[in-house]
Amino acid sequence: MSSKIFLTAATGYIGGTVLDTLVKRHPEYSITVLLRSVPDYFAERYPNVCIVRGDYDDTQLIADTAAEHDIIIHGGKPKHIPSLKAQIAGLLRRGSCRAGAGFLIRLAGTGIIADWQSDTYHGKLNPKIWSDITDIDEITSLPDDNLHRPADKVVQTAAVSHGEKLKTAIICPPGIYGPGRGPGNTRSLLVPEMCENMIELGHGFYAESGANRRSWVHVDDLAQIYLKLVEAAMEGGGDAVWGKEGYYFASTQEVSQFDLAKEASRILHAHGLIPTAEPKSLSANTVREMRGGSSWEPMGVYTWACNTRTRADRAREALTYAPDAPSLAGALEGDLLDAIEHVKLHGPTYCPDLRL
Repeated sequence: MSSKIFLTAATGYIGGTVLDTLVKRHPEYSITVLLRSVPDYFAERYPNVCIVRGDYDDTQLIADTAAEHDIIIHGGKPKHIPSLKAQIAGLLRRGSCRAGAGFLIRLAGTGIIADWQSDTYHGKLNPKIWSDITDIDEITSLPDDNLHRPADKVVQTAAVSHGEKLKTAIICPPGIYGPGRGPGNTRSLLVPEMCENMIELGHGFYAESGANRRSWVHVDDLAQIYLKLVEAAMEGGGDAVWGKEGYYFASTQEVSQFDLAKEASRILHAHGLIPTAEPKSLSANTVREMRGGSSWEPMGVYTWACNTRTRADRAREALTYAPDAPSLAGALEGDLLDAIEHVKLHGPTYCPDLRL
């Protein structure tokens, strides 16, 4: 019997791109998606994708649907633990007709290793670059107040407790850029957020010296990791690593906040959107209060002042990950201009007072 895939967040930036990638690369896959609302053109675009109507709080529906599938892609709301537990519970009670292990691929993020909680490196370079191989023991024992850690523990504990019945992988992307290819949101978070803040301020900005560095990945390269893990799961696990060590950073490059601010300022100034091409240094306390797209605080410090430096060692080693999408520098102008068009058409997402 062929494996069946259940994907959540299929209209989100990441989940939608993953759905589109899977359908195009493997039209033979049986895929079901959880949708709160269905885009008008969804059935025309994805005629063979099954739809379950619901949201992340419909935990019984999620568990029952998961029980009928073999591979679950937890594609959005990475800190929503009830839905994650429902997916695990469903996989563990799959019927006798569903042979072999159930697979769960969870979306997390590099907030787990970000150094925002201490002001030691705010606006400064932290020399630590995290590896998902050599640092795996430290990563999987970080304190619960690190972002994503509580949800990671749910997945890793379940994998250890249920042995061969449940195989898990956690994908941990850094900053993401590039246009999404799914049926809903096609915009990233950080670049549009930065764009709106720069236009509202009238200049580019960075915290302190701007030497802090963030890792980045194009959304198409990130989708390749999902694709390779799903293909491995279809083979019963393949050469992928699962369980506690099944932890995958996705970084392809890193950029300092100063360099990012300088290039973004140049682009926005060239298009007449800010009066100067030179970014300005702001204090860490100032960026702490800046508005952003997250529901937790201090968003400004995490986004603009801290370091999130990672290497995708495991994906390159176990999945032969070979990213080939455009670099952040190559995609930045397109992302910024797309963010501006979005504000013109729909209004600002992150800065309520912004007017273009």
